[in-house]
Amino acid sequence: MKSIFFFIAGFLLSVQLNAQTSIANLSDQKATKKTRNLYAFLSSVKAGQTMFGHQDDFLYGLDWKYNLKSDVEIISGNRPAIVGWDIGNLGHEVNIDSFRFDQIIKGIKYVYRKGGINTISWHMINPLTGGSSWDKEINISKILPGGSAHNAYTKKLDEFANFINKCRVGLFTNIPIIFRPFHEHNGDWFWWGKSHAKEEEYISLWRFTVDYLRNEKNLHNLIFVFSPDRSRMNLTMESYHYGYPGDDYVDIIGLDNYWDMGHPVNTKSPEEQLLDFINSIKLISQIARDKNKVSALTETGNDRITIPNWYTERLLEPLRSNDTDLAWVLVWRNASKQHYFVPDKGHVNEQDFIVFEQDSSTLFLNDIQNPYKKNK
Repeated sequence: MKSIFFFIAGFLLSVQLNAQTSIANLSDQKATKKTRNLYAFLSSVKAGQTMFGHQDDFLYGLDWKYNLKSDVEIISGNRPAIVGWDIGNLGHEVNIDSFRFDQIIKGIKYVYRKGGINTISWHMINPLTGGSSWDKEINISKILPGGSAHNAYTKKLDEFANFINKCRVGLFTNIPIIFRPFHEHNGDWFWWGKSHAKEEEYISLWRFTVDYLRNEKNLHNLIFVFSPDRSRMNLTMESYHYGYPGDDYVDIIGLDNYWDMGHPVNTKSPEEQLLDFINSIKLISQIARDKNKVSALTETGNDRITIPNWYTERLLEPLRSNDTDLAWVLVWRNASKQHYFVPDKGHVNEQDFIVFEQDSSTLFLNDIQNPYKKNK
């Protein structure tokens, strides 16, 4: 039923799509055809529908790994439209969560062939010390052009380019990737964060990174996402734009929001949190409209889904609010029985997730048609 609904909605939108894509242009003027088509598709998902994404969905689950299963499918019979991957620890055999990079590449290709969408985050190693993303012993100016550690940083970008170039099918098709670098920069937990990186340094780092990947590494299959953290910002335009590198360097207006979704440190009432969440997605929707960009809830979730009816009441209902048009929402990974964001069978919210999946306003993999093909 949802597929029929989406087909009709897509048909009704088709007369608007050319106008939309002529406005919501990618920042990369040399983007590949399939990348442009994907961005046009993302721009078209704005009519009361939102795609669902899950981090590492085809890589592992609560009781399996490396066999391309899906915890989302196990519980709902459908797979996520968007799959997130993290490439922290790039250059080694396994990523930041100890999963093999060759399996991540295999998964990215699998998602693409199935008609799904891939998004990558990067908990980058500290290029100055070799420590983790949480190692804040760094002076950003040293890795910028002219800095003493600039070559160490460009080597990290070279490793990234090598990884992206492996994400292809056939000889010539580079898989379009939604890339979310330096996320949650307004927080104080990463080396690129607000507490020790000046705003102008962060902007320079972002711009150099984009320019280097495009101009030096010839990567034109990347869609760039800007994603501050909700817990460190007010619900104002000014607060959101802290560190914003400019419209020529950003394609997706994103937000990581666990804060309003039942975060244990948030002392506001559930009703107040719900209102704040609605206002947060209204804010990024409005910013995206003003900039002729695409908006998305790039990370969210309630760890172990402890809140009854979280998916339908805390996530779905706000998505139906007026003045919101998110292309997708992505919940975090199912790492273990102690840390997961999609319920398993027998969970108190199992049926709630099924209702969420079956709702006509949520789009899973079976509900979307080839996002890399130009709509006519």
